[in-house]
This record gives sequence, C-alpha cells and structure tokens, in this order.
Amino acid sequence: MSIEGFFERVYEVAVQIPFGRVTSYGAIAIYLGASGSARMVGWAMNSSGKLPDVPAHRVVNRNGLLTGKHHFQGTNLMQQLLESEGVEIKDNKVQDFKNIFWDPNIEL
Repeated sequence: MSIEGFFERVYEVAVQIPFGRVTSYGAIAIYLGASGSARMVGWAMNSSGKLPDVPAHRVVNRNGLLTGKHHFQGTNLMQQLLESEGVEIKDNKVQDFKNIFWDPNIEL
C-alpha cells in the first residue's frame, strides 16, 4: 500500500471520532492492522491540514498528551479545539483520558 493510501485509511477512521472524544495514534494504527505504525498515523494527522473534515485535534498520544499541537496554527489551537468540545486539558494532557477515549477497535 502506498503512503497516500495509508493516509486515506487513517482519515477514514479519524473522521469517525465523535465530538468530545479522543483517540491515539497507536489505536488507529492497530485498527488498520499496522500496530507498529503510530508514527505514520501522526504524519497523516500532520498532513491533514488541507482536509478540514479530518478532526486531527482529537488524536493524541497513548498517554493523552497533545504531542501534535505544534502542527496547529497558533500556540494553543489544538487545546482550544478540544476544550471547545468539552475536553479538559491540563499541562498539555487530556484529563479523564480513559473515560473519553474512543477506541476504533471497539467502536467500529
């Protein structure tokens, strides 16, 4: 599969993340059958800026950290987008991570 094809599959999963929920790069990779490809999922999220329907702000690292925030315009856009959906962020980390975590392996 090409990188573009992989990215498209990542976007197909990401657009299904519900408002006010988050998932991780690794959870998407596992769902796609590419368990060692969390970093590639991150690259896909980084490249999704031209696709406004892809909620890249809802994808965080496995510990709930906003590791991708530097790819958003402005200094706190990722956090602001999540907070506008009711997600509490403290010290660049999603609070109550386990309860708002959306696992595509269970949900899809």
